[in-house]
Amino acid sequence: MVSDGQVVVKFGNILAKHCLDQRCSTDLLRATEHTQSISSQLGIVARVKAVTGESKASSELLLSNVQNLIQAVQHVLRAAEAACVKGLGQPSADPEEEEVAAFCQQWRKNLTQHRAKEALNSDRDELGLRKTRGAKAEPTLTSVVQEQTPWSRNIPKHPNPRKEHRVMDRPV
Repeated sequence: MVSDGQVVVKFGNILAKHCLDQRCSTDLLRATEHTQSISSQLGIVARVKAVTGESKASSELLLSNVQNLIQAVQHVLRAAEAACVKGLGQPSADPEEEEVAAFCQQWRKNLTQHRAKEALNSDRDELGLRKTRGAKAEPTLTSVVQEQTPWSRNIPKHPNPRKEHRVMDRPV
C-alpha cells in the first residue's frame, strides 16, 4: 500500500511538472506532498505494528492511515484530471514521463469521445434538458486506475514488461 502511494506521488509529480496551468500544477503538487506524507506515516505505523504485535489501538491507527492514504490518492487523481484537461506540455525523453503522458492522453481522448456522444444524445425531457437516467458516467482517472488493480478481470498487459516498477504498472 505504501509503495502504491509512492507510485501515485511520482505520477502526480510528473504531471505537475508538465501541466500548462500553474494553478492546477500547484494543486497537484500540494496533493502529491500530502499523499507522500500520509504514505510515509503509513509505512512507519506498519513497521511499528509489525514489531509491537497485535493491539486494537495499533490496528485502528493502521486502518485510519490506510483510509487517509486512499482519500489522498483520490485527491491526486482528481487534480491530475484537471491538469490533463487544462493541457500538458511535451514530456522529455524519459520513458516514465512518456508513459504518463500517453496514459493521460488516452484518458483525455476517452473523455472527449464520451462528451461528444453525450452531446449528440437526443434523449430529452419535456423541458428540452438531456435525460441523465441511464447515461454512462464520464470516464475518470480513478476508474481507469481501479480497472488496473490485480483483482480486476481485465488486467491490461503491458507491451514491454520490465522488472523494475514503473509509474503506471502499480494499482491504487
